[in-house]
Amino acid sequence: MLSSNEIQELNASLQDSQPKEVLKQALALFPNAAISFSGAEDVLLIELASKLPTMPAIFTLDTGRLHPETYRFIERIRQHYDTPVEVLFPDADKLEKLVKTKGLYSFFEDGHEECCGIRKVEPMRRRIRDLDAWITGQRRDQSPSRSEVAIVELDTNFSTESHSVIKVNPLANWNSADVWNYLRLFDVPYNELHDRGYVSIGCEPCTRAIGPNQHEREGRWWWEEETIKECGLHLPGTKIQN
Repeated sequence: MLSSNEIQELNASLQDSQPKEVLKQALALFPNAAISFSGAEDVLLIELASKLPTMPAIFTLDTGRLHPETYRFIERIRQHYDTPVEVLFPDADKLEKLVKTKGLYSFFEDGHEECCGIRKVEPMRRRIRDLDAWITGQRRDQSPSRSEVAIVELDTNFSTESHSVIKVNPLANWNSADVWNYLRLFDVPYNELHDRGYVSIGCEPCTRAIGPNQHEREGRWWWEEETIKECGLHLPGTKIQN
């Protein structure tokens, strides 16, 4: 595994690289890496990977609360790229306990952290413990909490004392316009919800379309006042522990 200094040097060397080159170098350094596909414009990562000699593993989260359009999109991606898409599910016992004790919409009262922890963070942790690196679609322009995201970084959220995990963010330097110009130029499939004003797409109860001049993350957990719009996958110090 890379040392802290080596990670810093690698990150510095990739600052001016295009996403495809970042992806190529990351997969050469970390063959045991996988792309985290959220079902939104992260499909750009899959498109770029499809142009490389070997397609890495691809996984996505099924929280049980996704839009029907998102489920159809996941299947469309599997067929379009003729590649497996591993679907991760939450622990049934923990989910059943949550719903039994707090109902289906406890997040409107308690905040989204507990529900996201069970439906997203824990399934992700189970998958990532078998990887050396995971590749995400994070961009610096997505939210204040991502404004300084590195291209390559040690994932302090999912690393343990016995196993370090690297997070690779090939799109860190791109903005939303860059992503959508590429998707349209190369006719890349995307979630049909984007055509209805949904910019950042998550679970159906927690996502809504945004209006003009709203930031793309304002449609996520829209009833909450907080400015940090994260589920815990990319936020260090998540409440769900190892």
